[in-house]
Amino acid sequence: MYDQDTTLTAPPAVGAGDRDSDSRGGVTTEGLGKRFGDLWALRHLDLRVEPGTVLGLLGHNGAGKTTAIRILTTLSAPTEGRATVAGHDVAQHPAAVRRRIGVAAQQATVDGLMTARANLEMVGRLHRLSKEQARRRADELLERLDLADASTRLVKTFSGGMRRRLDLAASIVAAPEVLFLDEPTTGLDPRSRNDLWQMLRDLVNDGTTLILTTQYLEEADRLADDIIVLDHGRTVAHGTPAELKTKIGNDRVDIKVSSSSELVAAAGVLAAFASNDPTFDEDLLLVTLPILDSTRLIDVVRTLDEAGIDAIDINRRQATLDDVFLTLTEPGSGASGHARADGAEPHADRSDHDHADHADHDHVDRDEVSA
Repeated sequence: MYDQDTTLTAPPAVGAGDRDSDSRGGVTTEGLGKRFGDLWALRHLDLRVEPGTVLGLLGHNGAGKTTAIRILTTLSAPTEGRATVAGHDVAQHPAAVRRRIGVAAQQATVDGLMTARANLEMVGRLHRLSKEQARRRADELLERLDLADASTRLVKTFSGGMRRRLDLAASIVAAPEVLFLDEPTTGLDPRSRNDLWQMLRDLVNDGTTLILTTQYLEEADRLADDIIVLDHGRTVAHGTPAELKTKIGNDRVDIKVSSSSELVAAAGVLAAFASNDPTFDEDLLLVTLPILDSTRLIDVVRTLDEAGIDAIDINRRQATLDDVFLTLTEPGSGASGHARADGAEPHADRSDHDHADHADHDHVDRDEVSA
């Protein structure tokens, strides 16, 4: 199922010549792509993630996030382009990459028939820590992730949130140079999520490079130094959280109406105030309108009243990453049709057939392939 042998082996000592020359500790990709048959799950991904920084990968289900993570963690070979992680080419030196990374996938991988401490000590020993070092590191992480009281319980008795915290602890036992987190806080309560965010920020401050995929956009806003938004396997926006918000217009007006028939009407009568296309939430009966900086809220209220539209609530606010995500990944936007937020032209996702002889035939989940 995997492109490479993924057997976990203990790391040998790193010699002076054990690193590639073009990258030291961060992550870089050049034209990275992955094709399954004639369908591209990822295309033309260019990254440069400096050591000690956080990159957030955002996108809807099937946008290519997990495909990118699988390539960078050596679980899948790229169809085109190249990538280096912690100074090593992922295709040419996968074992060297694995020795320097930590990975917490969407599904917990800890052993339910072992205790929490035994899980962490086992991982430490596999990374060639001494028995004493592995024990100390396990105790430190159990305390830090609020699992010390459950350290001697079998993991199969843990709640989903406890398993998630233990899985994250296992991914950082060896203090990896690069840490990959795929939806790291799924299932965590707000307090545990905040504690985890602080721990991740501490790791980054100590020099760890973090690649994060998340559906919690507040998480990306809080943690990420840089963000890539993927849509149908292609980059549709790239920048800091503040830059992305500015690109789509910083101010928004949320208008709640009394019936779904008034959603489009409200957007239409307010078109003169709009700086970009509106978005609609039919369940909440809410239309969100990016507005020009000069817009006064009283003018919005008067215009709706004069048009006979029953506005139940009106709220002016600043743009969030949720707005960025919805704007760039709406049907007909992003890679699917509109120009990209960084000014580049969109491309078709289907490749020319002259590349068919290079197609990769690994197993892949259906949602991870975009036509």
